[in-house]
Amino acid sequence: MKRFLILASVMMLSAGAFAQQDAGTVTVQPKVGMNVANYASSEDSDPRVGLAVGAEFEYQISKMLGVSAGVMYSMQGAKSTQRTTIPYGPSVKATLTAKTDYINIPILANVYVFKGLALKVGVQPGFNVSSRYVISSQGVDLSGSLSDIDVDVKAFDFAIPVGISYEYKNIVLDARYNIGVTKIVENDDSKNRVFQITLGYKFKL
Repeated sequence: MKRFLILASVMMLSAGAFAQQDAGTVTVQPKVGMNVANYASSEDSDPRVGLAVGAEFEYQISKMLGVSAGVMYSMQGAKSTQRTTIPYGPSVKATLTAKTDYINIPILANVYVFKGLALKVGVQPGFNVSSRYVISSQGVDLSGSLSDIDVDVKAFDFAIPVGISYEYKNIVLDARYNIGVTKIVENDDSKNRVFQITLGYKFKL
């Protein structure tokens, strides 16, 4: 009996550590992490790694379902590396990095399939706030606005985020994949594709 009581106590303490909010709870979660971003339909491109930072509010409808909305600053884009022959000179390697940054507004349904473990799906409108390029070759960088090289990035973006999160003692590890459904520029089929991982902390309001 003594062993059973000790085991039961340990299990109760462990269950309390795996946080999940009560129905009717409203929380805010500051979060920071990184993006691994690329452009779908873009040939021979490599991902750009950038910052993701912001906050999300969540309302817990029931033990199994919550809805959240947030604001995230998201560094996105892609890289492309090619060799170019200098007139009367050697072939050199040049890397073009497109830096397209957004303010995204993820609106998600969070389905808690196990205590602390949630599957996520929703919609995400986004607004372009910066669109620049950097060309790097042989230790020399050249930068400017993408519009200067006739690449006009659309002001609005729309994506479908899907993901998973795990909450432990109000600390939340979140991984999601944002599938862009709108074109980045008018005359190209490329769309944003972003894998995002963040670490946040939930505060009850």
